[in-house]
Amino acid sequence: MTCGRQKSRGPWNDWVRPCICGIVLSGLAFICGNASILCKSALAQSLSDQVRDTLRDRITASSAEGQVACEGKQLCGSAVIPRFYWLRAFRPAWSTDGSPRAEAAVLIKAIHRALQEGLNPEDYHLAHIRRLLARIQKDTASTQASAPQDLADLDLLLTDAFLLYAFHLSAGRVNPETIQAEWFIKTQEVDLAEVLQTALDKGQIMQALENLRPDHPGYERLKKAFQTYQDIMVMGGWPMVPAGVRMEKGDHGVRVKVLRSRLSISGDLDKLEEGHQDVFDETLEEAVRRFQERHGLTVDGIVGRATMAALNVPVEQRIRQIRLNLERWRWLPRDFERRYLLVNIANFELDVIEDGRVITTMRVVTGTRVRRTPVFTGRMTYMDLNPYWHIPPIIAKEDILPRLWKDPKYLARENIRVFQGWAAEAPQIDLESVDWSQVTPERFPFKLQQDPGPSNPLGRIKFMFPNKFDIYLHDTPARGLFNHATRSFSSGCIRIEKPIDLAAYLLRGQPEWTREKIVAAINSNKTQIVWIPEPIAVHILYWTAWVDQDGLIHLRDDIYGRDTPLDEALQKGPPNSSRI
Repeated sequence: MTCGRQKSRGPWNDWVRPCICGIVLSGLAFICGNASILCKSALAQSLSDQVRDTLRDRITASSAEGQVACEGKQLCGSAVIPRFYWLRAFRPAWSTDGSPRAEAAVLIKAIHRALQEGLNPEDYHLAHIRRLLARIQKDTASTQASAPQDLADLDLLLTDAFLLYAFHLSAGRVNPETIQAEWFIKTQEVDLAEVLQTALDKGQIMQALENLRPDHPGYERLKKAFQTYQDIMVMGGWPMVPAGVRMEKGDHGVRVKVLRSRLSISGDLDKLEEGHQDVFDETLEEAVRRFQERHGLTVDGIVGRATMAALNVPVEQRIRQIRLNLERWRWLPRDFERRYLLVNIANFELDVIEDGRVITTMRVVTGTRVRRTPVFTGRMTYMDLNPYWHIPPIIAKEDILPRLWKDPKYLARENIRVFQGWAAEAPQIDLESVDWSQVTPERFPFKLQQDPGPSNPLGRIKFMFPNKFDIYLHDTPARGLFNHATRSFSSGCIRIEKPIDLAAYLLRGQPEWTREKIVAAINSNKTQIVWIPEPIAVHILYWTAWVDQDGLIHLRDDIYGRDTPLDEALQKGPPNSSRI
C-alpha cells in the first residue's frame, strides 16, 4: 500500500462536526467569537488525529506486506518504521496541529551536510520532502488546512530520511559483504528508533546524527582532505605533466615548469617562487620527495614512470578515492581501544598506537593478489619463539607439492616433516616411503610441518591473535622484501620488519623479558610460548586514502582491486531495508 494522496473525507465530517461536538459537549453558550476559537482548536486537534489515523492505517496495512511505502516508493526503513510509530501510538513525529515542526528544517539542513561525509543528500528523499513542504506551506499561507495525507506523507519521508541517513553514518551505506570486500569487522548496532525518538524529544536532531558518525580523529582529518580536494577541483584541478623522459635535479624546460605548478596546487610545494620556474632545483626535488612519500612511491626525488603516473591522476579520481575510504571508516568499530596495533594492508605498514599517538612504525609484507590478507580485528594474546610452521594445506598443495614432483629431496633439505593427517596423534611418516610423483592436490592427506630454523618462513617469532583465517604476524628470513615499495608477497599472513621491537613493546615492564633476554631466548633455538601480560587489540585494515597526525594526505594504489566494486555500489541507489 502506498502513502500517496488519498481522497479526503467530506466537509461535514472534517470541519463542521468537530466544532458542533465541541460546543455541545461543553454545555455552555458561547458568543460567536469564542465559538470561532473553539472551532479552530477542535479543527487543529482533529487534523492531528486524522494524520495519526492515516499513519496507523498505512503502516498496519503495509507491514502485513513486509514493507512500508510512500508515494509509490518503498521506504528503506521498513524494518524500523512500524516499531517507531507503534511506540508513539502512531502520533505524527514531524508536525504539530498541521504545521511542520522546527525539527523538520533541522533534518533537511543535516541532510545537506551529507556531502561533507561523502554521501549523497538526494538519497534521503530530499526532492520529495521539499515538494511536500512547499505544498503544506502554501496551504498554511492561504489559511487552508493541509490534507492529512500530505502530512502523513511528510512524516513518513522525514522519518525514513533520518533512519536511513543515521544508518549510513553509523554502519556505512554499502554492506561490505555484498561486494566481496573481504571485510570481516562487524559494525556497531544502534537502536535507531530510540535514537530518533530521543532526538525529537530533546530537539537534538543534528546532534543525534553527528553522534552516530565515526568519532575518530582519522575520520575527521579525512573529511577535511575530502573538502580540500573538492576545492582544488572547483578551482580547475591540477595540470597534467606532459609525457617525456624522467626529470631530476638539474633539468629545465616547460615540463619542469608544469611540474612545479602541479606540486604547488596539491600542497607539496609551499609556494611558487618568482623566476627560474623551469629549473628543477633543490626545492622542487624536496617537493617531489614529499609527493612520493604521500603516494607510497620510492622516495628519490626523481620523476620516473611511477611518479609521473601518480602525478597525472586527476583530482576527481582522488576525490573518489577519499570518498571510498570515508565509507570504510563507517564500517569500523567506534572504539579502537586505548592501545592497539594497526596494519594498513594497502600501505604495507604496522603502527603501534597508544593514547592516540603512534609509538613506532614498521614495514610489513602482506598477501598477494591471489592470497589476499583479509580485513578483520583480533586480540593478540601470546607469541611463539622459534616456532614450528604448520604449513597450510593450500600452500602444501599449490606450492610445495609441485617442487616435490621435481625434487623429492626438498622436504629433507628444508627440515619439513610429514604426518598422516592433521589429528594431534597423527603419526609421522618416513619421507622415503612416499612416492610424491603419485600424489595429487586432490589426494593429499598429509600434514607438513617445518622445524624451527633459519629457513623457516615464520622466522624466529610468531605473534598470535587466534582467528578463523589463521592469519598472524611473524618474522621472516626474507629481509630483502622490505626494501620494495610494494610489498604484497606473502600467502596472507603479515611479515613484520622489526619483530624484536614489537616483542619488547608487548613484554615491557616484565623483568624476565627484557630485550636482551628475548634475544637470548631466541638464540637458544628452544621453542616456547610467551604470554603477553596485557593482550592488545589488532586491527588489520585496508585504506587507500588516509591523513596522518601531521595532516599529510596519503594515497595508495588499490593493490587488491577493492575500490572499484565499492565505487560502483556507492553510485547505485540506496539499498532496501534489509540492513536497517
